Amino acid sequence: MDYAEYRAHDAVGLAGLVATGQVTAAELLDSAIARAEAVNPALNAIVTPMHEEAREQATRTPSGPFAGVPFLIKDLLQDYAGLPTGSGNRALRSLPADEHAEVVRRWLDAGLVIFGKTNTPEFGAKGITEPEAGGPTRNPWDLSRTPGGSSGGSAAAVAAGIVPAAGANDGGGSIRIPAACCGLLGLKPGRGVVPAGPRAAEHLHGAAVDGVLSRTVRDTAALLDVLTAAPDPGGPYLAPAGPEAGYAESARRAPRPLRIGFATDSPLGTAVSPHAVAAVEETAGLLEELGHTLEPARTGIDERQLAFDFLAMWSASLAATIDEVRAATGAGRSGFELDTHLIAAAGRAQRAHHYLTAHHRWNTYGRQLAAFHQDYDLLLTPTLARPPVRIGELDTPPLLRALGRVALSLGLAGRLSRTGQWKEAVIANLEPVPFTQLANITGRPAISVPTYRTPEGLPLGVQFVGPLGGEALLLSLAAQLEEARPWAHLEPPVDAGEARVGA
Repeated sequence: MDYAEYRAHDAVGLAGLVATGQVTAAELLDSAIARAEAVNPALNAIVTPMHEEAREQATRTPSGPFAGVPFLIKDLLQDYAGLPTGSGNRALRSLPADEHAEVVRRWLDAGLVIFGKTNTPEFGAKGITEPEAGGPTRNPWDLSRTPGGSSGGSAAAVAAGIVPAAGANDGGGSIRIPAACCGLLGLKPGRGVVPAGPRAAEHLHGAAVDGVLSRTVRDTAALLDVLTAAPDPGGPYLAPAGPEAGYAESARRAPRPLRIGFATDSPLGTAVSPHAVAAVEETAGLLEELGHTLEPARTGIDERQLAFDFLAMWSASLAATIDEVRAATGAGRSGFELDTHLIAAAGRAQRAHHYLTAHHRWNTYGRQLAAFHQDYDLLLTPTLARPPVRIGELDTPPLLRALGRVALSLGLAGRLSRTGQWKEAVIANLEPVPFTQLANITGRPAISVPTYRTPEGLPLGVQFVGPLGGEALLLSLAAQLEEARPWAHLEPPVDAGEARVGA
């Protein structure tokens, strides 16, 4: 199968070819590997090839709804037994996982042929993918720009046609941000919908969840059916029941006329690009043509405080992660990036009651958003505040890095986190992505839909946030938009060596 034919099909389509005997799993794998070898040197999307494991799997009799379809998993949380889960970290690159993560097991049971692991920032801690351990991943639409993070490797691989869909996860926007950067569909399921086991009951108090990045709504919906096929007996609570007919069937049904509230102002009070505003306004116009009601609306949530409450959990989680990695590997300070140490130091500097107070506010935000959803079916915002940033643009300022090194050596890094300069650096890093953390903290499902391109051709998505159990509604609306304004056929020029650099 040549690349043009391979790229013309999504995962559901490729599975159909295998099921009807038109192509074999081994032939599809050869096509995927050939594509990876052609474009990955420019992108650095795949950091751990798994060709031997994949070829063994492809030679078996395929079974499952995605039998024989090539697939990539993210090198974070998505453990594959016998191989390291590097997590963008130097110390973990040689520590093999004892068993499959539950989501990986479900993907394998569905017949997906996993042939590699994709790049991620260290421990998924940033909305860009530029780890020191593996080097930056580049956006196939413009090699000078980020594909987003933390699922940037998966997004770049899907956008460049290596695979039709890939594993991802989202703790603060890490599915939706790369989807918007790379012109893909990115659904973050709600809290507890997708199992997190067996190593954890949930990640980051349930704010971080697994999912996929894909080019089509039907792929995302069918793969969500795979991930939610059975409850997780080790989970912290019984997951809410999905639609009786399944997510794939729900995505094929047009939604009823919806009342959608929209907002384009940054919740942090920072700048929003005219392109991001245009993305929402154009999508709102299209939605009105499709019979929906659009109104400017406010959630009533103090999202600037929400950002700092999110950081409270995130920084404490990183501190705990460093301790776990040190215990497992014996890594010293040099085993972790400076930025990771600084964020973790902010976590260690918190007092327990401050941490709990921040976490208690998560409930307040959830109830405020629930009140919003009593008036509106969905919330519409930009996914990104501006087009994908350039590689290196969000590097920690040299002065703060210098201060950080000194503070770490003197054991004073926690004090640095209480300075105005630190808070300014936090806001600066969230400035391009201020809209996504709300859905994580409240546990609501949210989706980024690639409805907009800048005049230069860069993707820029819009985000819909749904109520609890709103995954099916989000997929149904996304499918309606996909039909009205198709995007899956759009392809970056990276394979021809024509991708813009610095445009």
